Amino acid sequence: MALAAVFQALQSGVLEALRLAVETATGPAGLLVIAVYSFLIAIVLPLPSEVVLAAPLNLGLGEWGTYAVIMLVSGLGKAAGSVVALRIGNEAKEYGPLIRALKRSRFDIISWSEKRTVEIARKWGYVGLAVALSIPFFPDTLSIYAFTVLEEDYVKFSIATFVGSVGRLVVWLAGAHAIAAGLTILG
Repeated sequence: MALAAVFQALQSGVLEALRLAVETATGPAGLLVIAVYSFLIAIVLPLPSEVVLAAPLNLGLGEWGTYAVIMLVSGLGKAAGSVVALRIGNEAKEYGPLIRALKRSRFDIISWSEKRTVEIARKWGYVGLAVALSIPFFPDTLSIYAFTVLEEDYVKFSIATFVGSVGRLVVWLAGAHAIAAGLTILG
């Protein structure tokens, strides 16, 4: 019942407030906002992690230095959240009520992810998790929970999550800068 309440709260505007908090986060305190947001993405938030790149932190490190710090903090936050998700996933194997609550939720994590992501998990293991998390705009929460059903090694799981999280942000930045460069040449 508590999990259903969490999902209902997230649907009632909390998601938008969190996204806006990240997009307006400034200074060193903004890093804490990014870490918490990334942590929550791994556990319950069906939001894209790419939004952290929009945070106007103004850390005095230059554009690429700031991006590097954002990627590090976001990756660490998501890795920490993935450990919690792994714990929940491992307990879900034993507790039917959690699985039923997830299936009843609006996001239907279990059914959707089993169809696509579990195949990758079985075939590629931790590398598959990192690759799945590197795909821009693909829901992190779904990938992480799909892999929790199959995995039990907390350290490897968190490392794969960190690598995939940073990988996604690198792919996104590279794509965004390539598009911007192309538009500059055309314009």
